[in-house]
Amino acid sequence: MADEPWGLTAAEVAERMARGDVNADVDVKTRSVGQIVRENVCTLFNAINVILAAFVLLTGSYKNMLFMIVIVCNVVIGIVQEIRSKITTDRLSIVAGSHATVIRDGARTQVALHDIVRDDVVVLGRGDQVPADAVVVSGEADVNESLLTGESNLIKKASGAELMSGSFVNAGTVCARVVHVGHENYAAKISAEAKQHKKVNSEIMNSLNGIIKFVSCVIFPVGALLFARMFFSGEEVALNQAILSTAAALVGMIPEGLILLTSTVLAVAVVRLAKSKVLVQQLYCIETLARVDTLCLDKTGTITTGAMEVAAVVPVAGAGAADAGVKRAGADGAPGDGASGGAAADMAASGG
Repeated sequence: MADEPWGLTAAEVAERMARGDVNADVDVKTRSVGQIVRENVCTLFNAINVILAAFVLLTGSYKNMLFMIVIVCNVVIGIVQEIRSKITTDRLSIVAGSHATVIRDGARTQVALHDIVRDDVVVLGRGDQVPADAVVVSGEADVNESLLTGESNLIKKASGAELMSGSFVNAGTVCARVVHVGHENYAAKISAEAKQHKKVNSEIMNSLNGIIKFVSCVIFPVGALLFARMFFSGEEVALNQAILSTAAALVGMIPEGLILLTSTVLAVAVVRLAKSKVLVQQLYCIETLARVDTLCLDKTGTITTGAMEVAAVVPVAGAGAADAGVKRAGADGAPGDGASGGAAADMAASGG
């Protein structure tokens, strides 16, 4: 390009790197594997069963600890599913490239995307993806922003126009100055919102947790009474036998089968959705989906709230007499007045 800018000098690049004005990878990371394991292991349900298993372990009767298989299966199902979702979510990225062409000290050079600094001049040609939010300083190009906005129409970009990170250059060549880096980029904000971990409001989960909390409040006093009744009844019941009998009675009070069945059914649903390329981040999201009667989408497929918000009111020049009559009737008549109602009905009948 004849009017190609000089770009930053090596000293200016070093200064910006020292300030942290680099296009570093600041993706919002999903929960770590450790967090997922901890959240699935450290639950009240598991704690109650582990305490009972510890008492059984003291007796040396390992065969009576088989109820822990239910706990292990339930934990494994949750951990495996959430780790799979984490791996898939971490791969989500709008900006897919690894290198970009920048102008520094008047010469073009290839740099990694994370080495781009603020005010760098990037050269973008046909097929290139915009690595960071920038402003065109020279040249013209047709840009496709469908990945960000859902609109497939090509947009003409000339000097002074803004380029959003994640968009593609369809035709032409431009030099653009980077204005946003890292988490400031438009594409980074979209990715961060998609990867953000949100708490699931599940009635099934809340009901199960309520049952477990109730059981935890009752089970230990009841267990103490059962143990005291057997051990101090005067029938010379051995200590180990009293512990095993008490543990067996208490395990029967815990709805372990319900917990495992719920996790299994939800896991099967997750697998079926995965075959349809649907990402489920948490098991109990299935319940939320099951309660959906109507899914509102706009024409690009974006899930909406089913509501509209007025951004601006623009008066139309040369409005007809019929429109003016409707406005007058609405202004003069009281709410529900026949004049305004008749005018509105006339307009509706005429398709206005």
